[in-house]
Amino acid sequence: MNISLEQAEAIIDAAKLKAAELDTKMNICVVDTGANIVAFARMDGAWLGSADIAQKKAKTAVWFTMDTAALSPLVQPGEPLFNIEHSNGGLITFPGGVVIKNSGGDMIGAIGVSGSTVDNDHEVAAAGAASL
Repeated sequence: MNISLEQAEAIIDAAKLKAAELDTKMNICVVDTGANIVAFARMDGAWLGSADIAQKKAKTAVWFTMDTAALSPLVQPGEPLFNIEHSNGGLITFPGGVVIKNSGGDMIGAIGVSGSTVDNDHEVAAAGAASL
């Protein structure tokens, strides 16, 4: 099962509300389980360079079926996934990518957010994902 456009747009709306609450401007990307973009928003004034990062965070979360924050400790020097971010055309393994699940607990996509600190990015992504 994949996320619908209607669901993706609602998730982006919730993420934009959280970003506004944090007084930051974000790039927000929602992908389906095949890592295909379903919806994307670049808030007015958000960094253009963060658009690609948001997309890669969403793709990374869906490809590894976990939030990117959970990958962060595993990619450090000496850890089992060190340098994995160089695979798959480039991954982003720091916070801001969150898996989206349906009411049955099945993954239906992921959200990636970039444009602020990684803590804010994760908070905005988590708020978007939780809105479903």
